[in-house]
Amino acid sequence: MPARGTRSTPKPFANRVFDAVRAIPAGRVATYGDVAAAAGRPGAARAVGTLMANCGPRQIPAHRVVAAGGALGGYGGHESLKASLLRAEGLTVVGRRIRNFAAVRFNL
Repeated sequence: MPARGTRSTPKPFANRVFDAVRAIPAGRVATYGDVAAAAGRPGAARAVGTLMANCGPRQIPAHRVVAAGGALGGYGGHESLKASLLRAEGLTVVGRRIRNFAAVRFNL
């Protein structure tokens, strides 16, 4: 029998997603699918997108989560703000895509 207090319950999916997103450093990005896989649910990219659209807290850098292939994705209808935030971190955004995506993609 485990010692008292050593038993832990698994974190809910949303908390694992937020932890993964917080791990993405400034100037780097990860896809919705990357984040879903890091949170233990590789097929849940849409769920990650929903969480990013509704996460609210500013300590979660949701702007660093992008669509497959380096497309910006939604950002709650404020794609130009997402592009501005990424540019401020040193990324090059051309149109709706991140230039040199493979080089700035963060491996979670």
